[in-house]
Amino acid sequence: MDDKDWLMLKTIAVEKNLTKSADRLYLSQPALTYRLRNLEKEFGAKLVARRPTGILLTPQGEYLLSYSEEMLSQMNKVKERIKNMENKVQGTLRLGTSSVFAHYELPQILKSFLHCFPDVEVLLKTGLSRHIHRMLQKEEVSIAILRGDYHWVDEKFLLHEEPICLVSSSPIEFSELPYKPQISYLTDSSLEPVIQDWWRESFACAPQVNLEVDSMDTCRQMVLHGLGWAILPEIGLGEQSGLFRRELFWRSGKPLVRRTWLAYSPSFLELSAVRAFVEFLKEQYHVPTNSI
Repeated sequence: MDDKDWLMLKTIAVEKNLTKSADRLYLSQPALTYRLRNLEKEFGAKLVARRPTGILLTPQGEYLLSYSEEMLSQMNKVKERIKNMENKVQGTLRLGTSSVFAHYELPQILKSFLHCFPDVEVLLKTGLSRHIHRMLQKEEVSIAILRGDYHWVDEKFLLHEEPICLVSSSPIEFSELPYKPQISYLTDSSLEPVIQDWWRESFACAPQVNLEVDSMDTCRQMVLHGLGWAILPEIGLGEQSGLFRRELFWRSGKPLVRRTWLAYSPSFLELSAVRAFVEFLKEQYHVPTNSI
């Protein structure tokens, strides 16, 4: 069993289809089937089973898949460290970021970083912060940029925090909110309870949610067209004209804020690409040197 077999099992587990798996691996289906049969012969066990929903791994196949994923992870670490043994900044930066950060801030950051360090290869994963946090815990990414306060025992530092705002197409009083249509959007699990707690502290009744959308951009456009009001972090507002915004506060006078963090394990600083990116972000966001 070698790295090609590890990757084959991982691909079959994802695709659940031999034809699609062969295409992703740039193999013919007969070649993939032949390799799979040889692997089953090597271990003396059936590794896949056909079901109406597609190809599934047997319990033996699932066990071998976990081994394969571990070995692929170890192989990637070896390759990264070998690439980073020279003094120049090079190698692979496995970066995971919140989709919102990736949309509004990351493109310019990566452009500037790669201009300074053209020999770095960036492998990027984006998604909800809770998913990126899980990837960081499993070491599927070397660095994570997370929106919200997630538990992380290793190194992390605050990039910035922004106010959470009431947004509407025309001025609106807080006392009117329970009687006006609200537009909500799919957000990360760390932000939703903050908004809910603020609402319960401020009002005795539930909000009138008429529209539920899947993104901050769609929510902002709905508000812009006068279809309701929304609560949005400032990052999604920019210089948008035509919107009225008011920062939200707790009864204590403390503002509602959304924090963005950079998190990583110190061991990954051995990689020149990771170390360079951490230092680059510190400079971009004016983070004190002793924050790491």
